[in-house]
Amino acid sequence: MSPPALFDDYSENTLVEQPAIALFAALRWQTANLYLETFGPQGTEGRESEHQVILPRRLKQALKKLNATLPDEALTQAFDDLTRDRSTLTPVAANRELYRLLKDGVKVSLPDAEGNPTAETVKVMDWNHPQANDFLLASQVWVAGDMYRRRCDLVGFVNGLPLLFAELKATHKNLKTAYDENLRDYRYAIPQLFAPNALILLSNGSHTKIGSLSAEWEHCFEWKRINDEGEHGVVSLETAIRGLCDPARFLDLVENFTLFEEARGGLIKKVAKNHQYLGV
Repeated sequence: MSPPALFDDYSENTLVEQPAIALFAALRWQTANLYLETFGPQGTEGRESEHQVILPRRLKQALKKLNATLPDEALTQAFDDLTRDRSTLTPVAANRELYRLLKDGVKVSLPDAEGNPTAETVKVMDWNHPQANDFLLASQVWVAGDMYRRRCDLVGFVNGLPLLFAELKATHKNLKTAYDENLRDYRYAIPQLFAPNALILLSNGSHTKIGSLSAEWEHCFEWKRINDEGEHGVVSLETAIRGLCDPARFLDLVENFTLFEEARGGLIKKVAKNHQYLGV
């Protein structure tokens, strides 16, 4: 069974989305269309429902692989901490909390031989060996909030965690509509998707903007060069994907070029711009 005809909009799907997916595949991301995803333990990705935004099967497999010497009890504690409800926190506070778990690992408590608690750290990412992590680029992902249901163009999962969100528009559409009409709506309708988010990408192919969870439109920026040799893609979307989403570079940007700071309006999140990243 194929997705309905509306999914096959020529200008967006064929000219923007499919080339983007092909680029991710070339960068060694697994790719999957989840439009017809099934749910439950034996479902497509093991999600219990559309409300769940973390892919449990992939996260559990990654935790086990990256922490082979730790007992299952430690991995279960880490899984529960990573997936617990953070809806009482502000979106940026929830994001910072999860970011610290990604970067530093999850602290768990295990009993020693005498029954006394001992502290262990469960790794969530292997920052030094990108190929040891699980990268999945999923298209047409359905996510449901408390009241609304939305279909996301592209979501990039690393070890089962949705770290990349991409909203794509048809080539003739003004890119700002991706921010004003789509991203704003998604952040309101399905906020749980953005709690683990590391990077947001908005593009109509020829114009592309990058931002953090908290970035206003005027603070979203272009990724102008793929590398410090000044290489460019054929269009801006290719430049951004090849410049940002190579697994090693993506993890480097998340680990070393992301910060949170208190500003006049509250906590904000920043990611390095193109010239800052390449300069370092």
